[in-house]
Amino acid sequence: MSGLRSGQVAAAAGVNLQTLRYYERRGLLAEPERTLGGHRSYPQDAVATVRVIKAAQRLGFTLGEIAELLDAGRHRHGQRPDAGLQQQAVSKLAEVESRIADLEVIRDSLRAALEAGCDDLVECAQTPGCPLPFAELAAGSSALAQP
Repeated sequence: MSGLRSGQVAAAAGVNLQTLRYYERRGLLAEPERTLGGHRSYPQDAVATVRVIKAAQRLGFTLGEIAELLDAGRHRHGQRPDAGLQQQAVSKLAEVESRIADLEVIRDSLRAALEAGCDDLVECAQTPGCPLPFAELAAGSSALAQP
């Protein structure tokens, strides 16, 4: 058998053994064959698969989404139209752009709080014109508490 042992795959892919086993349990990585001695023997492409999984995670894909992408790649014929990389990437890009927009609002609010000299969170929230977005919530919270 000319396969790779667990340690070799883990080292080459830059992960630890627990990550490798976890990917197997999740079905992201096919269960390897076993040697006569019971050791796992991975195919050469296991390293590339693990690297692809890690790269997809860095792009924001969840392990569930990665599993779908890997499965779609294995079964290209008759796949769901929303299962391929193109559609998943469009969806993930929309998610990322939404998070960026949220982060820009947070950044702008924090800059405004710094410029306004806000030093006490509660005091600032109770001050008219407080630049922090939850100031309206703090002002409206008494109205929410009344029956």
